[in-house]
Amino acid sequence: MGTDNNAHARAILEANRYVTIATADEQGSPWATPVWFAPDRLDRILWLSWPGSRHSQLIASRPEIALTVFDSTVVPGNAAALYATARAALCPDDLLDHGLSVINERSVAQGLPAFTAAQVSPPARLRLYAADLVDVWVLDQDADVDQRAVVPR
Repeated sequence: MGTDNNAHARAILEANRYVTIATADEQGSPWATPVWFAPDRLDRILWLSWPGSRHSQLIASRPEIALTVFDSTVVPGNAAALYATARAALCPDDLLDHGLSVINERSVAQGLPAFTAAQVSPPARLRLYAADLVDVWVLDQDADVDQRAVVPR
């Protein structure tokens, strides 16, 4: 029997600290940036960013993104990666408390400070962002070649 891709995807999210977010401007010019993140199951990825950063500005004008989570320290042939398409935006007010609890659980578990709503609201520099995952794939652990496997959710 093959790999449980759902469990494999969750393990990748738990084992890694950074997600690379791929955005594009209205003409399609790409931009990619890594950010520290916290997963909210396989539903959403949350991170803190400055709204003035290039990726945040691109998300404000074009919310469709792609993202990749991977461990760059493993040797070739041992890679595990998660890929997704998503719609990203500032975390909506009705999800802010939940989003902060997800971010803070991961932050504290990694020896980092917890964040308050005041630290991610105007006039503070950082904001909480949320990317709602649309389609999710992992590197197929049962394949002999580099191919993606759909993650059922």
